[in-house]
Amino acid sequence: MGIFSFFSKDKKDTLDKGLTKTKEGFLSKLTRAVAGKSKIDDSILDELEEVFITSDVGVETTLKIIDRIEKRVARDKYINSSELNELLCDEIGEMLIEGDNECSDDFKVDASKTPYVIMVVGVNGVGKTTTIGKLAYQYKKAGNKVVLGAADTFRAAAVEQLDIWGERVGVPVIKQKMGSDPASVAYDTISSAKANNADVVIIDTAGRLHNKKGLMDELTKIKKVMQKVVPTAPNEVLLVLDGSTGQNAFEQAKQFIAATEVNELAITKLDGTAKGGVVIGISDQFQIPVKYIGLGEGMEDIQVFHKKEFVKSLFGK
Repeated sequence: MGIFSFFSKDKKDTLDKGLTKTKEGFLSKLTRAVAGKSKIDDSILDELEEVFITSDVGVETTLKIIDRIEKRVARDKYINSSELNELLCDEIGEMLIEGDNECSDDFKVDASKTPYVIMVVGVNGVGKTTTIGKLAYQYKKAGNKVVLGAADTFRAAAVEQLDIWGERVGVPVIKQKMGSDPASVAYDTISSAKANNADVVIIDTAGRLHNKKGLMDELTKIKKVMQKVVPTAPNEVLLVLDGSTGQNAFEQAKQFIAATEVNELAITKLDGTAKGGVVIGISDQFQIPVKYIGLGEGMEDIQVFHKKEFVKSLFGK
């Protein structure tokens, strides 16, 4: 199935609206960079470099983009500055990492792979619990039976927040008392899900980074006990990052990726920031697929990430 067959107008409108602040800043800088120029030359490339760096794309990724544009210009000999948006869309789209999207836009789950287990990691305050709630809503809406596991037992607020989302969405939350072993909560959650033929399990984990080894040991233990019940668990280790923090999100990604086997990313809070360029840099630098993007506070405000649509929206196409 091609991307354009399932990326509906409503989804496009939501994406465009969610990226408004980023687009306004980015496109205005881009327009100024090419103002009065008829072709792409060194001065435009210098301006582009500044545009990307100040849009939180990151230095390394910016240099890659400039290099690709230089090579394209050299190959095609003469490229009009009016063609720059199209050129940038093509080259950045090629750079971005996109996963297989095994659970695609319709949030259907392959019945032969149930329960589909998502272990969610990330520091406190990035929108981790909200992301879990939104995913639970989308998967349930698609007809799946969903169970949540409150394995962040170090913060009473984390369990309470997950409970609230569970009630809002209408899905069960498996929990234990404050300070319980997170791995024990995960085990109970997976066991309950399997016994009740659940399709999707989403496990919350503690958002601590002060002790990387402790975090790694804890997450490794959680995975091991889940695998006693479901050998393939977890299908996703989903790192949630706050897009509005710009370069700080890079640092968080670096630390969590060093601490555990992250294989998917969710970038949140893109609707409230002009720093949406961080999605490009993080995807490129860590070579881990961005799977979901958060575009607002409502239950509907999460999308499976599609690089071509994201880039097209970013460049106002």
